[in-house]
Amino acid sequence: MKYKFLEHRADAKFQAFGKSLEEAFSNAALAMTSVMTDYNKIKSKLTHKIKVKGSDKKSLLYNFLEQLLILLDTEKFLLHKIRNIKIDGNELTAELIGDKFNNQYDIKINIKAVTYNEMEIKEKPYMVQVVVDI
Repeated sequence: MKYKFLEHRADAKFQAFGKSLEEAFSNAALAMTSVMTDYNKIKSKLTHKIKVKGSDKKSLLYNFLEQLLILLDTEKFLLHKIRNIKIDGNELTAELIGDKFNNQYDIKINIKAVTYNEMEIKEKPYMVQVVVDI
């Protein structure tokens, strides 16, 4: 299982899993995208290379997911998959593969922001928990 959604009164809450921290972060990005749309239907037409930093792992996760929302807002980029993700200390690099939003894709819910509320990161097994404001 890549991720699962949990009950939350007003927002969207999910846990993402992986065999590594990188895989858990990647699956968190896919879970966040699936709040908005079916990422499996998004075509692999565009690539964005990103580099984000944080002061710790939680801020790194926050900044990574926030970068996806910024790309959606500024460039209408929808995520399909992630390649070559690497976490080195408190720095993350990755290739985001996806497509530009158009009438072919249906956005069910708009995410306003990533939050630190109830955010968790666990290792061995790797799991991240995130709440996004919708």
